[in-house]
Amino acid sequence: MQTLFCMDMLENKSEELLDKLCEAVESMPEIRPFCDILVEGVLKNREAIDQVIEQSSDNWKLFRMACVDRNILRIAVFEMLYCDDIPPRVTINEAVDIGKKFGTEDSGAFINGILDNIYQKHTPLPSETKTPNP
Repeated sequence: MQTLFCMDMLENKSEELLDKLCEAVESMPEIRPFCDILVEGVLKNREAIDQVIEQSSDNWKLFRMACVDRNILRIAVFEMLYCDDIPPRVTINEAVDIGKKFGTEDSGAFINGILDNIYQKHTPLPSETKTPNP
């Protein structure tokens, strides 16, 4: 989240900045691979992720959202739409917790509302994922 936050605040998505920001993660090699997946996935799919967020956030344009909230949402939406091995409810709970820790006092509720809306619109119901019996 911190890497995407910095890149967003500086309006700089260069490989050079990404490498410098990721150096800070070197002290925790066990999380670096997952960090790389999240950062690269969000950057690669940012346009589509941002569209999903804006379509699911009534009366909120992405540029008006707090930078912390915006990047927590981007990571969560990436996980929900592109990481099949992470249950959406786990992603939502973690995003809300991170929002409460790093955002404003309203961030948790704000993030929860948007992610729940995305979950309702973009996650198939269990009956929709089952193949019908012949």
